[in-house]
Amino acid sequence: MRKIASLLVFLAMAGCASTADMDTSDNATAGIRAATEAWRAAYDSRDAGRITAMYEKSAVLWGTTSKTIAASPEAIADYFKDAALRPNARVVFTEQNVRVLGDVAFDSGLYTFKDIRDGREISNPARYSMVFQRKQGNWMLVHHHSSRLP
Repeated sequence: MRKIASLLVFLAMAGCASTADMDTSDNATAGIRAATEAWRAAYDSRDAGRITAMYEKSAVLWGTTSKTIAASPEAIADYFKDAALRPNARVVFTEQNVRVLGDVAFDSGLYTFKDIRDGREISNPARYSMVFQRKQGNWMLVHHHSSRLP
């Protein structure tokens, strides 16, 4: 009986701790939405340096069209190096699910990559997950995974 009571107390405390750590304030959620919007604007700029600057130095990127994980600033820069060659490429977010836990936040959902090829608009819907970490007051991407919808 004592073991069950101890387990119940432990579970109750663990539940309270995880709820207390979760920052669900409108400001934190708005901060992540703004950080995601900043990534979108950087992507749409087609400036590889601007896109790469969205990622923290130890970030990991599993890009939509990559066969390997980019786990260094150089590898992330290499992934985006040809961005300017597709000046009409844009991304549109269609679903966002934001969760904030203190100085770490998750944004996952759906986005569509759009471009013009041979005079026709093409759309490639994809799913994404982005993990942000607050560093010196700024939300920086530390993990980004993107894959085409099956």
